[in-house]
Amino acid sequence: MPLPSPYAYVTLVTNRDYAMGATALVRSLKLTGTAADLVVMHTGGVDPQALEPLVELGAKLYPAELLDCSDAFNERHSRARIHADAPFTKGRKPAFHSPLDNFCKLRLWQMTQYERVVFIDADAVVLRNIDKLFAYPEFSAAPNVYESVADFHRLNSGVFVAKPSEATFDAMLARLDEPDAHWPRTDQTFLQTFFPDWHGLPVTMNMLQYVWFSMPALWHWGSVNVIHYQYEKPWETDHPKADRLRPLIDLWQAYYTGEKIPDIASLPNPADA
Repeated sequence: MPLPSPYAYVTLVTNRDYAMGATALVRSLKLTGTAADLVVMHTGGVDPQALEPLVELGAKLYPAELLDCSDAFNERHSRARIHADAPFTKGRKPAFHSPLDNFCKLRLWQMTQYERVVFIDADAVVLRNIDKLFAYPEFSAAPNVYESVADFHRLNSGVFVAKPSEATFDAMLARLDEPDAHWPRTDQTFLQTFFPDWHGLPVTMNMLQYVWFSMPALWHWGSVNVIHYQYEKPWETDHPKADRLRPLIDLWQAYYTGEKIPDIASLPNPADA
């Protein structure tokens, strides 16, 4: 029997849609040959049947309910309030997205059976082995680059490196729900505030899909490690940017089904089209 791994890739599933996303993510991680555990945190909003494909792929399930925050906090961070205060003007958040769910990510700091974890959003796929991230310090994340370098100073929490600790988790909860605390980008704003000296990962470790058409010169298949499908999701049937992102959607579908996964290095770069 293999020894337990001291490392884990962790994702979060809060509904059936993200269970689909996690299926592609877990399959992509397995194909990299990693020996780390593959852990799927899931809330009560997920139908158990939707989690079965993840178990079949070898993922470990970890129940993770919403954080026990005040009613005032929950109201300030509801979907209607967050989207009204800071409307999404660059892309469309799907109807199944709930901002409060994002804070469940903090529960990974309770996974003290692991020395290090790499969190990856369920709407992502990993193209090659990234186990070297387990040697990175807490807190490491890539900048939020998807349209220009204007947001380079902001982290994107779609991929990050953390060191589980109950003390850190308790400190996070105390800071998170302080009176009148408001985190407009939910977990991303909070994590950047809690870890102000965050260590920057290359954008290739969390390549946001809009780079494909907004900054094509930055996209090179030989160096892209993780694709993060921010905003519109590749499984949506009414995808408003499907024509512009078709190669990336087709790639996600291949990982989701496990069929006809291409040789990544042979794919044409957008700048060469």
